[in-house]
Amino acid sequence: MVRMFKTKHSFNAHIEKKKSKCDYRFDRFLTAEEVLELEKNVNNIIQSDLPITFETMPAEQAKKLYNSHAPADETYIRIVKIGDYDAIACIGKHVKSTKEIGQFKIISSDYQEGVLRIRYKLS
Repeated sequence: MVRMFKTKHSFNAHIEKKKSKCDYRFDRFLTAEEVLELEKNVNNIIQSDLPITFETMPAEQAKKLYNSHAPADETYIRIVKIGDYDAIACIGKHVKSTKEIGQFKIISSDYQEGVLRIRYKLS
């Protein structure tokens, strides 16, 4: 989304085995063609087998470098790096490389009041 549509990172994400979702500040629905292109682009990155690494840094530094928004009581933030492709603050569990993710498939998307929600499965 960031590269294709010049959005900011997802502001809300929930990833599970059965289904997952990401919410983006956006101005419209995606077309069917855009959904297919997004799937293709994500799957190309997944198959490139990028290493997943972690770095812990002071919250203020993470905010400056990665636009991270830590809770007020957090002194340090964990940054998850996906090769040299992307980096973001995250507290969740992660694979060791993108290839472990499997196939990415968008199952639905909707747009409401400035928020685009993308629901997807990983297999």
